[in-house]
This record gives sequence, structure tokens and C-alpha cells, in this order.
Amino acid sequence: MTFDRRTLLGGFTGAAALAPFLAVERAMAAAEPPPNLRDIDAQAAEAHERLMQVPDLNMHGDEQVAMLLYPGFTALDLVGPHYFFGSMMGATVHLVTNQPNLAPVPSDLGLAIAPTTTLADAPKAPTVLFVPGGTTGTLAAAADPATLAFLRDRSAAARFTTSVCTGSVILGAAGLLKGKRATSHWTVRETLGHFGATPVNQRVVTDGRVVTGAGVSAGLDFALTLVEMLRGRPYAEALMLQGEYHPEPPFAGGTPENTDPALAGPLADMFAGFAARVRALPVAS
Repeated sequence: MTFDRRTLLGGFTGAAALAPFLAVERAMAAAEPPPNLRDIDAQAAEAHERLMQVPDLNMHGDEQVAMLLYPGFTALDLVGPHYFFGSMMGATVHLVTNQPNLAPVPSDLGLAIAPTTTLADAPKAPTVLFVPGGTTGTLAAAADPATLAFLRDRSAAARFTTSVCTGSVILGAAGLLKGKRATSHWTVRETLGHFGATPVNQRVVTDGRVVTGAGVSAGLDFALTLVEMLRGRPYAEALMLQGEYHPEPPFAGGTPENTDPALAGPLADMFAGFAARVRALPVAS
């Protein structure tokens, strides 16, 4: 059996997910493998074919995913979902900056991400329109007319309009959550009512074409939910295993309900000003 390792790896994970291994793959391709490795590669090719035969596993697609970047976004809100979206074979992920050029966009903690396109040049009808959260940067984006106009325009043609964390605040400011059930980071979840949404205390909330994720780490749950909706449960489970997503927190916590009140109370008070500023944002007519 003739077999190219890159064909198998590319067929399952997509080049974006395998960037750290490409140099190794190129080096391996330049040398004829020993007989035992040829056998292992042949077995891997056969395993790939078996994977293709799993019922309801839709390995190939052509999704266009538009992920918004704005100064001060929270990097993990974007990077977590990006891993799973970028791993979908055939999907194209567009990192859309709301800035005037393609300069790297700094996150709230200084990690800068290089965009691939601008608001004007982003796909007109994306399969998934995605917005990450943040704090002060989110407030600025939620008050930026160009950003809000972009979201309203692309959402009209998108299959799914989505967010993670306080990204739902920006969707709300754009008028895209009216009459919808939605979630957000716990510090501002209840403020979604300000935008005509029904706040829901869940990790991921789906209401028709609108899918929202809770705070930061919930982006992984959110993305796997989207992958299942786009490609089916088996494909989502395969990517879940590829990413070894099997969380085991080192201790209890992570929500106000299961965190020591001595910690949860002050943290809530620290974010009270941010929540008040969210409630002061204009509501789209």
C-alpha cells in the first residue's frame, strides 16, 4: 500500500493543528523509512480508512469561520475554540481584526494574535461568526459602530452567531441577542437582560442560530458543541480525544456557587464596576 504520512495527518487534523510537527514530517519524508516503519505507516493508513467508515463521522467540510479580534480581547476565549475549529479538515478560519490594518492585535494580557483579514474583507456569509470576550477592550468593541455594523451584517447570513465569555456583551450591543437565551462570564451574565436576552447559567447555551459559551475555559466546551453541530458527534469525539480534553481540576471551584465565599464575594465586588459599565452600554434599536 502506498502511503504518505502527511496525507493521513492532514486528512484528520488539518495542517493548522499539526504545525509543531511539520518540520519533523518533512525530515521524515526526505529519507526512506526502514521496513518496520513502512509497515507501521501502512497500518496507520488502514486505520485512517477505518476511521472514515465510522457512521455519521463527517471528516471533510468547507466551513468558513470568522473569529473577531479586537484590542484587549481575552486570548484563551479565542485560542481554545480556534484549536478545534482549525482542526476541522477543510474548514477555513479567518481571524478578523477590527483595526485598520493587519498588525498583530494585543490581548488583555499582552499576547498578540496576527489577524488574517479585516472587517471589510471578511467572508460575507460565514458558517460561524465568533466573538471572544474581555473587559475594557470588550466595552470599547461594544461601543464601536464599525464593529457592531460588521456583526449585524455578517450575522444575517451566518449559519451560527456565537461568542465565548463576555463576547456575548458585544453580540448584545449589536442587537443580536434580543429574545434569545444566552450565557456569558458569571460576572456579567445577568446583564444580558439589558440587551433583551434571557440569561442562562450554563456552560454552553444554544438558541436557534445563536450559540454562546460561559467564561474563558468554557470556550472548549463551546467549540466541541459547535463541531458536533457541524460535523456530528463522532468527529467531535475524535477531536476531543486528539486534544486530550478530559478536565480534572486540581481542586473544587470555578463558579461562585462552589467557591469559598471569602474569595467569591470580593471577586464579585471587584467586577461590579465592569458589570455597571456593561449595563450603561446603548441598546440597539
